[in-house]
Amino acid sequence: MARKSKYEERSTRPRARLWKPALYVRLSREDGDREESDSIVSQRELLTEFAAAREDMVDPRLYTDDGCTGTDFDRPAFQRMLEELRAGKIDCVIVKDLSRFGRNYVGVGEYLERVFPMLNVRFISVNDQVDSFLDPRSMNNLVVPFKNIINDEYCRDISNKVRASLDLKRRQGKFIGSFASYGYRKAPDDHSRLLIDEPAAAVVRDIFDWFAGGMSVLGIAKRLNAAGVPNPAAYKRAQGMNYRHPAAEKLDGLWPDSSVRRILKNRLYTGTMVQGKNRIKSYKLHISEAVPEEEWIAVEKTHEAIIPSDLFERVQSLFERDTRTAPAKKEVYLFSGFLRCADCGRAMNRKQISQPYGDYHYYICSTFKKQHSGACTKHTIRSDRLEQAVLETLRHQIALAVEMDELIATINQSGARNRSVKHLVDERVQLETERSRIEQMKLSLYPDWKAGDISRDEYHRLKEQFEQRQAKLDARIISIQARIDEVQNGVDETNSFLSQFAKYRNLQKLTREAVVELIDMIYVHEGGSITIRFKFSDAYAAAKDYIQDHGQTA
Repeated sequence: MARKSKYEERSTRPRARLWKPALYVRLSREDGDREESDSIVSQRELLTEFAAAREDMVDPRLYTDDGCTGTDFDRPAFQRMLEELRAGKIDCVIVKDLSRFGRNYVGVGEYLERVFPMLNVRFISVNDQVDSFLDPRSMNNLVVPFKNIINDEYCRDISNKVRASLDLKRRQGKFIGSFASYGYRKAPDDHSRLLIDEPAAAVVRDIFDWFAGGMSVLGIAKRLNAAGVPNPAAYKRAQGMNYRHPAAEKLDGLWPDSSVRRILKNRLYTGTMVQGKNRIKSYKLHISEAVPEEEWIAVEKTHEAIIPSDLFERVQSLFERDTRTAPAKKEVYLFSGFLRCADCGRAMNRKQISQPYGDYHYYICSTFKKQHSGACTKHTIRSDRLEQAVLETLRHQIALAVEMDELIATINQSGARNRSVKHLVDERVQLETERSRIEQMKLSLYPDWKAGDISRDEYHRLKEQFEQRQAKLDARIISIQARIDEVQNGVDETNSFLSQFAKYRNLQKLTREAVVELIDMIYVHEGGSITIRFKFSDAYAAAKDYIQDHGQTA
C-alpha cells in the first residue's frame, strides 16, 4: 500500500470543534430538593470545572433557575438559554444530571430527541455520562428515558405527598397561606395560627356594619377612600410584608368595590377557617382552578372571630336580594329587596313623581309595570305611608317581645320551671315503662307462634301492631325530652326572637339595619294594605309555648 504524503495527512485530519457551552443549574423548592441546601453552589462548581477541563469548550455561560420546578420549562433562565441557543450564541448544554434539566418525561424527551438535534446543540449530562456529540449512542440508551420516567414519577410522588400534607393541615384548621387575610396576622410562634390585627379588624367591622346599615358596596369603597384608608394590599406592604398583586399595583392604595365585596363574603371573619377554594390542575400543569363550594374545607372555631355569625348571615342574605342603590347616593333604598307583590310575588318597583309642591315616591308591582296585560294589578303604595305602617308594626312586635321577655324572666325566677320538669320527667318514665312492656309482649309472640298458640298471620299482624305502638311512644318520648331540655335551659335572653327584637325597644325612626335584622319580607296588597313576615318565627313560637305552659303555675 502506498504511503500517504504529509499533505494528504493534513487534509484528511478533522479539525477540533470549539463549543460555546451553557452551564445550566436548577434547584426546586417544590419538588423535594430542599435537602440539597448547597445544590446551586455544588452544581455550578461541578459544571465550571467540567467545562474548564475541556480544550474544546470556550466562554461558558451560566444559567441559574433557583426555586423553579422541573415539571415544566417555563423558567426564566431556561427560556433565556433557549433564545440564545436559537440565536447561535451558545451551542452546547451541560447539566449535572437529567433531573436538573427537567422532571417532565415528555418535555425532556422533546428537547433531547427533537429540538436540540434540529438546532445542532450538543447535550451533556455529567453524572449520567451522556454526551450527544462524543457518544451519540448514549442518547439512545434505554437508561436515558428510564431515568426521565423515574424523575417524572419522583416529582409526581412528591406532589401527591405535599398535597396530602396540606389537606391534612386544612382539615386540622391550620392556616397554610403565605399571607393572612386582611384583619388577621400570623402568630409569631406558630404561622399556622391566626391572631386579630386590630387596626385592620376595625375596618372589617365598619365594612360589615355599614353594609348591614344600608350602605352599598360601592358607597363603602368610596367612604374608605375618602378617609384615606389603604386597601388590603397597600396595608400589608406598609406593615413590611413582601406582598405583590398585579391588580393591586394599579390601584395606588385605593379600595375597589371588589375588595369590599370579597371581605363581606369571607366566612373567615366568623372564626371559621375556610380553605381549599382553589387547586392546581396537576403537578405538570400549574394552572389554578376554582373548587366547588361543597368541596371547600371549613373548620369552625379555629381563631377569634371579628364578626358575629348572625351579622355575617344577615349580610349574606342581603346579597341574595335585589338591593338597588339610590341615584347619586351611597345607600340602598330602605326597603330594597324586602318588598313583594302579595298576589304575583314579584318585586315592587320604586318610582318618583315630581309635583310643584315637592317630590314623593311610591311602589308599584313590577309585573303590572312591565306588562300592563292584566297579569296583575298596581298594588301601589306611597313610600312614606309604607314606612310609617312598617314602623308602627315593628314597634308593636318589639313591645310584645319585651313583654314576653319580662314574663319569661318571672317564670324562670319562680319554682314553676322545677315543678314542670318533675311533671315531664314522670311522664317520660311512664312512657318508657309502657314501651318496655310492649317490647316484652312483642318478643313473646315468636315462641307462641312456634308453639302453635297463634297462627302465622296472627304473629305478623300482632307484631306490626306492637311496632306501630312503639314508634308512637318513641316519638312521644323524644318530644318530652326536648321539652325537658327546653324547660331546664329556660327561654331567656338567649332566645333569638327576644334578644333581637328587644334591643330595638327605643326605635323611633325606621332604619335599614332594623329592616334587615327583623323582617324577612313585606307583602303589598291591592289597596295599600301590607303583610309583614318577621324573622325568628320559630323562636317566637317557642317563647309563646313556654309562657303558655308555665305561666299558670308561676
